[in-house]
Amino acid sequence: MFDALPVCGDRLAWTMWLPLPGQTWPGAALSFAAMWLAMMAAMMLPVLLPALWRHRLAAGPARQAWWMGQAGLAYLSVWALAGLAVYPLGAAWATEQLARPALLQATPLLGALALLAAGALQFSAWKARHLAGCRQAPRHGRDAGWRHGLRLGRHCAGSCAGPMTALLAFDMMDPAAMAAVTAAVMLERLAPDSLRAARGLGIAAIGGGLYLLARAVAPG
Repeated sequence: MFDALPVCGDRLAWTMWLPLPGQTWPGAALSFAAMWLAMMAAMMLPVLLPALWRHRLAAGPARQAWWMGQAGLAYLSVWALAGLAVYPLGAAWATEQLARPALLQATPLLGALALLAAGALQFSAWKARHLAGCRQAPRHGRDAGWRHGLRLGRHCAGSCAGPMTALLAFDMMDPAAMAAVTAAVMLERLAPDSLRAARGLGIAAIGGGLYLLARAVAPG
């Protein structure tokens, strides 16, 4: 299974971080942010909708649609900010790869290390705290939907740090990789015992990372 993962660099996936001919760096950042937001909306929708639907009654029967709209917009704004934070790092690494093609030889090793780090993060207190935060009930009051969406987005982004690290280390535009991360997030978010599910996924990620690491350092 891990043989099929496209390590970033094998398919020149780093080119999505760079400006197109005639495009400025701010323009490239905005293009990336739009692509990132569309991708996050598609990947997180299966866990966002149940969370919002479960708590919609907090707004009262007359304001449920408005509450869900506010919460959804706030949630996506957090992911948009996460994308803008990620872009300079990816752009710097892509630029360095372009200047030093020899760095492409290190991408299998870096991909293995990223998968190991993503797996280890699944066992951290950080993961447990943010995973629990994803199930917090909304508070009442003015702009409760907006505030709940921001809080849910912050905890969701924090909880997804491991899976997203793995996705960014490989080809984040690869449909199979995106589907795998989406399935992993759904499993740990919707399982009766979320923490156990997260740790099971961590074990799988560490196993995959060790396998890729062995391949990366093997002679020949």
